[in-house]
Amino acid sequence: MDDRVPERDLSRLAVPRLGRLVETGERYEPYRLVDGDSVVVEPVAVFFQELLAAGKAAATVRSYGMDLLRWWRFLLAVDVPWDRATRVDARDFSCWIQLTVKPRAASAKRRPSRSAGTPNPVTGKPTPGPGYAPSTVVHSETVLRRFYDMHRDAGSGPLLNPFPLDLARRSGRAHAHHNPMDTWAPERVGRYRPSVPRRIPRSIPEEWFNTLFAALPSNRDRALIAFWISSGVRASELIGVRQCDVDPGQQLISVMRKGSRARQQVPASADAFVWLRLYQQELHGLVPRGRAQPVWWTLRRPLRPLTYHGAHRMFERINAGFGADWTLHDLRHSAAARMVRDPHLTLTDVQWVLGHAHLTTTEIYLAPRQDEVVAQVLAHHARRTDQHAEPVPPPPAPGYDPETLDVLFGRSS
Repeated sequence: MDDRVPERDLSRLAVPRLGRLVETGERYEPYRLVDGDSVVVEPVAVFFQELLAAGKAAATVRSYGMDLLRWWRFLLAVDVPWDRATRVDARDFSCWIQLTVKPRAASAKRRPSRSAGTPNPVTGKPTPGPGYAPSTVVHSETVLRRFYDMHRDAGSGPLLNPFPLDLARRSGRAHAHHNPMDTWAPERVGRYRPSVPRRIPRSIPEEWFNTLFAALPSNRDRALIAFWISSGVRASELIGVRQCDVDPGQQLISVMRKGSRARQQVPASADAFVWLRLYQQELHGLVPRGRAQPVWWTLRRPLRPLTYHGAHRMFERINAGFGADWTLHDLRHSAAARMVRDPHLTLTDVQWVLGHAHLTTTEIYLAPRQDEVVAQVLAHHARRTDQHAEPVPPPPAPGYDPETLDVLFGRSS
């Protein structure tokens, strides 16, 4: 296959927003990728079936589908069939996705503009730029490489994967001499996979969490936040809880883990179950009852099961009132930070509660928070200033004349 093609001017490349990812609501085909003529893209449909056969969740299929939709639009812009794509096409796509401006929905509300990278005045998080996040670029490279690997093995795609592995790391067996005391280094890295900066989990300080919790407008929202901050489960895991998954007597909720798809009982605080009971009393007679019925419902009529995006918008509105940009996942980070700092809990206890496959993933919460480090360093500077300042003599005891003491100790001018 000849990769020598004319150089493209990516700065002038216009990628049309044709095609879309359609949610079907069907169990065996939750999503379909259709082109600009609303025709199902068969190679992607086959790949989706492979994912479902491997036990992947519908949310995973959607995530993979968004990456493939971007690739399909890029191929349409450069006029290259998917099974004729070369490594030059993959290289250009990797450059384009890192430099292009991320399209926004026309109905999306515009937030106050700040320069990219400017920290939020409340949380300290840098403002996201106009392009795709590095994690999105990395995920896209992985998905496309897996997509072409599958079709290459089936004989329905190109013989050479347009998204190859890095040749410098392909020799030998992966993790052949791994030291069990070290972390797992990524030895199978794609050639067009950019590096992602290591991020320290950002948790919500106690005083700000109390302020946010006091601003919540309903018992449903208080119950949700109380469960997230005390159990450490993911936002989507809590949203999927059914009525049979709640055990107030033992202070346990059962959630479906995102990665393993295993159902696990997780403890939560007593306050969370109190707020839940108050919320359930408000719903009495308004929603269907049954063990398989969802626990969380919308507040507006007609009442419908709450979705992740609905809970996300709720937390966004609360944040907007304080100029903050914390996310639902920051509540999971906050719960993990609280548990790690409890001397009566071991790190393996926290690992089990969070559902981490490796202990090294839980260890990232041992790092101090940014606000803690800043407070400690500022206190250090204050101590340094006090050491160089002239000491102030203590006031004299009652009955002594200050002027006489100054003459006696030579402090008079």
